Formats: sequence, structure tokens, C-alpha cells
Amino acid sequence: MPHTARPAQKSFEPRNPDWEATVRGSFARQTVMTLIGAEMGALAPGHCEIRLPFRADLTQQNGYFHAGITATIVDSAGGYSGLTLMPAGSDVLTVEFKLNLLAPADGDYLVAEGQVLKTGRNLVISRGEVYAIRNGHATHCATMQQTLMTMHAKKEK
Repeated sequence: MPHTARPAQKSFEPRNPDWEATVRGSFARQTVMTLIGAEMGALAPGHCEIRLPFRADLTQQNGYFHAGITATIVDSAGGYSGLTLMPAGSDVLTVEFKLNLLAPADGDYLVAEGQVLKTGRNLVISRGEVYAIRNGHATHCATMQQTLMTMHAKKEK
């Protein structure tokens, strides 16, 4: 019997009809993404991709992307994957995440992919993967598990 490493991705139904505009607008307001030069890639309900081109000022002493930079983009990719499923008027806040660095982040650019595992009224669990891309070859360099909090819109009185 064949075995796959990953189960099939879940299909999620967004609760906000304007989920894409909400996520892209939030990303545009997140000035740290502008500071480091990150760009939003693929976006779907429960999924977000962030790409980051190499810059020498984003590296550590050995010339690899710094772990803090790697953590920054995968935290945002996971957070935005969760925001795609939150109600209109909501926002997202990371409660915690665990990051395992698997290999040096040595590439022409990084790709961080966030994927929702489970969503609830207040908490969302997501995972993230980071790949360093060099000459078209991807090296899996980090994996993350994350808990997000839905910041519900305040109701008008």
C-alpha cells in the first residue's frame, strides 16, 4: 500500500466574502514586509505564500538568510493563511509558534508557505514551511507550527 508523506490539503470555505482584499490590504500595511522586501505570492482559502529575494543585509555571519528573517516570513505566511478564513472585520494575531531550522537558508530567494490545519471561533492552528531556492533547486530549510488568535470586530452599540 503506497504511503504519502502529507495528507491531502483540506478545502476551506472563507467566512469573509472579501477575504482576498482583506489579506492583501493587511499585508500592504505590514511595514516590516516592505522593509525586508517580501512579496505575497499564491493566496487561497487556508493558504498563503510569501517570497523573499536574497539581500546581503538580511544574512547572518555565514551569508545565509538570518533565522529571524526566516521566522518573520513564515510567521506572516501562517498568519495570513489563517486570516483568509476569519470573519469580515476580524484581524489576526500570533499567539505562539515553534520553528525548527532544518538546513541553512542559502538561496537566491526564500519561499514561505502557510497552511491552516484547523480553524475555530477564536483560535486557528497553522503550519508553515520555508524553502531556500537556488538555481531552481528547493531546499526545505524550516518548518513551523503556529497558533493564531482571531481578533473579532467590535460590535457597534
